[in-house]
Amino acid sequence: MYTKKTLVLSVIVSILIGTFVAVSSIGYVVSKATGTSTYGMGKILAALTILQTRYINDLSPDAIVHNTIKGIASSTNDPHTAYIYGEAYKRLMSETKGEFGGIGSLIGEKDGLPVIVSPIDDSPSIAAGVKAGDKILKVDNHEIKKGTPIDEVVDKIRGPKDTKVTILFLSEDGNTREITITRDIIKNKTVSTKMLKDDIGYIRIGQFSENTPTDFNKALKELDDKGVTKLVLDLRMDPGGSLQACVEIAKQLVPKGMIVYTIDKSGQKQEFLSNLEKPKYKLAVLVDKGSASASEILAGAIQDTKSGILIGTKTYGKGSVQALIPLDSSSAFKVTIAKYYTPSGRSIDGIGIEPDIVIELDEKNIKTSDNQIEKAKEELEKAS
Repeated sequence: MYTKKTLVLSVIVSILIGTFVAVSSIGYVVSKATGTSTYGMGKILAALTILQTRYINDLSPDAIVHNTIKGIASSTNDPHTAYIYGEAYKRLMSETKGEFGGIGSLIGEKDGLPVIVSPIDDSPSIAAGVKAGDKILKVDNHEIKKGTPIDEVVDKIRGPKDTKVTILFLSEDGNTREITITRDIIKNKTVSTKMLKDDIGYIRIGQFSENTPTDFNKALKELDDKGVTKLVLDLRMDPGGSLQACVEIAKQLVPKGMIVYTIDKSGQKQEFLSNLEKPKYKLAVLVDKGSASASEILAGAIQDTKSGILIGTKTYGKGSVQALIPLDSSSAFKVTIAKYYTPSGRSIDGIGIEPDIVIELDEKNIKTSDNQIEKAKEELEKAS
């Protein structure tokens, strides 16, 4: 007959055995899915258990989850694989759809500081007098130090419609000025167009989002109605975006055949093709070190198929494809799933694309004349 002490001990042992079996089973399943050893997964689960049972301060379960997944992402040593959640996830979704709450300025980096590349037309930035070349020194009470990631600065500037943000700018003339700007819903106009000369048109793509192909088609229609036969396509400082949007635009510029192909982890090849019988325009494409990802796919396809000439400076060199996989309604895992290759089989990852004509931008005189655009016009005028 069992004594009370023996019965309690038996219950404790049963619980421990059950817990061990459960943890081992979870560890086994996860290890099979990830390729990590069962022993390794056991260490991870043990570490989490120690924190929850022994760490002296209270822990947020959400923080543990977020930081664990962030650690998994960082273990890839791939800057393009990341765990995205909270405000960063909302911002990414708004960028993809081409709409967000903010001041309406394209922000880049210069001398280690965030800089206004260009205010968007009809935006709060224009109304407040923000100028291209203005460096950002402070956002509200947050000092912006050299090397601060651009995404962090953008997150501080963006916010709900009708709220205010105060920014301290350093002008190109060396003077500082503080401006309070009321945020609005910014429709990210990714495509702009104008006539350059006679039959030469100009289209700029700022990034590739869901609405970019539609806007590009409208721009082409406007130029066609004006008799354009030669086209300058500006992809400078275009960080990329949607692969599908890029392919849809390439189908109107690249002749029948390969636009780009990707190869995934299993070696499976996916091809993206054009059915265009013959390019309609003589084409010059402007690129620089800010041209990345989807803009490099388009530039590479045009260069390899000799359907246009590339002018400017070497591109960034991002030759990988990412998938955004939702984990729940407020978070997702952005993971590199494939490498892409230009029609000739080039991988430009970490290398970039060298233009056919290398010419540095004359930044000192950019307000009066864009020497890269002028070079593009010159080359198109020579084309028969």
